Formats: sequence, structure tokens, C-alpha cells
Amino acid sequence: MNTATAARAAASGDRASETLALTRACTALWVATLSLMTAFMQTAAPAHRYLIARKIAKNLHLLREQEQVFTAECRMIFANLAQRWSARADQLAPGDRPRSGMGLTRGPILKMQ
Repeated sequence: MNTATAARAAASGDRASETLALTRACTALWVATLSLMTAFMQTAAPAHRYLIARKIAKNLHLLREQEQVFTAECRMIFANLAQRWSARADQLAPGDRPRSGMGLTRGPILKMQ
């Protein structure tokens, strides 16, 4: 076997290894997303449901982007699910509360006299 053939074989093996690793990672992400869906259904707190729904939508969006792993039909389903979960999260979004931090707002501090 000459060096060019060996190099092509090694590159092909590396691509197969990377594809397998990506497939496993996507499978794990899908299983984690299903677990989050279960947690969403079992959680009553609106703030927690909002955060879980946001994470589910992000996971589904990431899965939709994986052209090497999923078929076009499967990616379309992920896109539709991501849109639905994003809309659900928007329904649960807190109205006038800050989206990050400890709930503190910037502004003048009232002095006690």
C-alpha cells in the first residue's frame, strides 16, 4: 500500500469516526430533549416551565441543523417541533420580570430617611 492510499484510508476512517461520534451525540441530545419534555409535563411552576420549554426549542433547533445525521423529513419535523416549543415558551414568558439576574433592576436607589 503506498502512502497516498494509506492517507486516503486514514482520512476515510477519520470521517467515519467523526460521523459516528456526531450520530451518538445527536442521539444523546434527542434522548435528553425527550426527558425535558417529560419534566415540562410534570412541572407546575410557570418560571420553570418557561425555561424548560426554551431549552427544548433550542435542542430541537440544534437537531434540525444536523444534515449529516437526519433525513430532510426528520429535520422538517424537528423544525416544526422547535417552532411549537418556542411559541409555548413565549406564552409562558414572564411579562415584566427581568429575563436574567436576581430580579434587580437598575435605577435610582431609594434612600431611607
